[in-house]
Amino acid sequence: MNKNRKATKEKRGKQLLFSLVFLVLGFMLAFSYRTVGSNMQELDEVQTDLFLQEEQYRGDLIAQQERNKELTNELLEKQQKIQEFEKKFSNQEENNAILVEKARDLRLLLGVMPATGAGVKVTLEDADYDPSVQNPNDYIVHESHVLRVINELKIAGAQGLAINGQRINSNSYIKCTGPVIMIDGRTFPAPFIIEAVGDPKVLAPAMHLKGSVIDGLVRDNIVVTLEEMKEIKLTAIRDEV
Repeated sequence: MNKNRKATKEKRGKQLLFSLVFLVLGFMLAFSYRTVGSNMQELDEVQTDLFLQEEQYRGDLIAQQERNKELTNELLEKQQKIQEFEKKFSNQEENNAILVEKARDLRLLLGVMPATGAGVKVTLEDADYDPSVQNPNDYIVHESHVLRVINELKIAGAQGLAINGQRINSNSYIKCTGPVIMIDGRTFPAPFIIEAVGDPKVLAPAMHLKGSVIDGLVRDNIVVTLEEMKEIKLTAIRDEV
């Protein structure tokens, strides 16, 4: 009888132990399943985001490649046009060079651009006189004397001209007012320094020709000095103060 009770207790104890073990295992399995399920969901979300991002990058890359192709074609067209222009310009280079040189010379004569280079400097001064016995007007520099020098230098090939620093252009006017000369509205006293940019080996001989300007000035009692200059700087009309 005691043996049966003891066996029954042992059987119930084993059942209770197994139930407890199965309960713990069930709880562990349920917790593991829930954790794995949550991780799988997060993994799926990450993979989805990565896929969408990759698709966006792929679309952007394709669009950029198409744009690069368009730009490449546009660049090729521009280069072709440049080559055609260079070829056309090369055929006309000699004529264009002549026109450019003429335009530059014209701008220099008009005074719209600075002129720098070798040239000559001509100084005109009043001669000494005795006002008690002589007419003073016969011994001072007049606008006609200045104009003779300016015109002769232009004919000889001067590229730029200035009188006492005042740039001369095709519309400049020179007027004598007693012992002073007015140039484009500005008044200058003697001596009158005329600077010309050009080849001094051409300008100087042109002034010294027999019966030329200098001979005429000397006959009019004007003191004339001519110097060959290695460098003369003439400002543009718009740069003058």
